[in-house]
Amino acid sequence: MNKIVVITGGPNGIGPVTLPILHSRACMWFGAVAFTLAATFLSTSAVRADGSGDPTAVREEDGKYFDKQGNPTYKIQPDGTVDWYSLSGYVRYNSECIRCHGPDGLESSFAPALTDVLKAMSYTDFLGVVASGIKTVNTANDLVMPAFGTDKNVMCVIDDIFVYLRARSDGAIGPVRPAKNEPQPAAAKKWEDTCFGPN
Repeated sequence: MNKIVVITGGPNGIGPVTLPILHSRACMWFGAVAFTLAATFLSTSAVRADGSGDPTAVREEDGKYFDKQGNPTYKIQPDGTVDWYSLSGYVRYNSECIRCHGPDGLESSFAPALTDVLKAMSYTDFLGVVASGIKTVNTANDLVMPAFGTDKNVMCVIDDIFVYLRARSDGAIGPVRPAKNEPQPAAAKKWEDTCFGPN
């Protein structure tokens, strides 16, 4: 099976990951994007327990929060202030994902609600689908989630997108831009400069 190496995680994240390519031809057509894999996850008995899991932040490194499994997660202060990565994820989602998955992760006619998908999909599975894409062809549909594994605009900030969608999925962040946020950590700025390269 062909594989692709993607750079993910950012500061203190998981680093380079090798993921399988799920199909040989990456379709970049955005008109018929779908996460049909989500239907499989949502129909299993392990819906919430096997999904993104307990989002409670148990560790913080350079302004980035992690759950007990070591997955990136959000942290919302009592006054509503969100962590930097949740805000960044909101911005990045609205730049890269909204055209197919709709405002605030709530679906569109092209693709399902990612707020529902993350109730059943783990961090690792999320990375795999985004990086490798997925294609479903049947008598009713020819639907494609394109592979973004080589797209820096997605993969350099994939943890931010995951953190935002996780917070949306759990109802921790509403369907609007967070009003208050922690400042951008120096580590996040350094990661962006390293991953995106010079402007």
